[in-house]
Amino acid sequence: MRPMSTVADSVRSASLDLKRCSESPRLDAELLMGRVLGLSRAALRVRGEEILAEDACRDFSRLVARRLAGDPVAYLTGTREFWSMTLAVTPAVLVPRPETETLVELALARLPLDEERAILDLGTGSGAIALALASERPACRVTGVDVSPEALAVALENARALGLTRIDWRCGSWFDPLRGERYDLIAANPPYVAAADPALEKLASEPLLALAPGPTGLEALAAIVAGAAQCLNTAGWLLLEHGNGQAGQVAALLKVHGFTDIRSHVDASGNPRVTLGNFIHHKEHT
Repeated sequence: MRPMSTVADSVRSASLDLKRCSESPRLDAELLMGRVLGLSRAALRVRGEEILAEDACRDFSRLVARRLAGDPVAYLTGTREFWSMTLAVTPAVLVPRPETETLVELALARLPLDEERAILDLGTGSGAIALALASERPACRVTGVDVSPEALAVALENARALGLTRIDWRCGSWFDPLRGERYDLIAANPPYVAAADPALEKLASEPLLALAPGPTGLEALAAIVAGAAQCLNTAGWLLLEHGNGQAGQVAALLKVHGFTDIRSHVDASGNPRVTLGNFIHHKEHT
């Protein structure tokens, strides 16, 4: 008969196994155990010497096995932390990444604290960007768009849970559902992985629609840049998250479509991650 294991021993053992698939095996194990026991990571450490009940042991082993099979921790726990918010996450949406917080920071720097502005989040997914901006700039009007009704359902659930109920959610492809409205700032974290990129193998559990737009990975970025001018107020900003090697190409797209003050910014890991530009409607000044 297998000897009973403590919470700490179970986490330690799982951490060793998870080294095969994770860059943060200890964190993964603690989050999965926290899900099983309904405890925070801090509480797990306090109760580390308690014996893990048999049913909890089975549930934990099942989650660890799914993590080893490639399922993201966020899908297994049902939540993900982003911009100090706890977001519900399902396989219908991309798991929010820390690097996307760079996009949020750059957007906030262009939005006055107590003035009303119109903000658009394209490809909102779980609502992470729209919700972060709405929480930091309550005077602003925020719209979130996604082509997936299932993704929008997750975003709406997150908005309700966070009490951010003034966001306008629209279903459709990029600018299609906007009926000619204009915005002061458009932010987007669109799919940007090339269809043949081997990195997609590690992301197989996440929705392909939110990852790979086509052969080059630039298809969605190009479509957004091409349509943005018609949806921006004069001197409006467009901010785009992109892959490590795409900053130059995105900057070139912005220049072709009349954007100025084009700049690329790195994320916390030092990788080129966000390129932005400003658009002036010259006809308004003639």
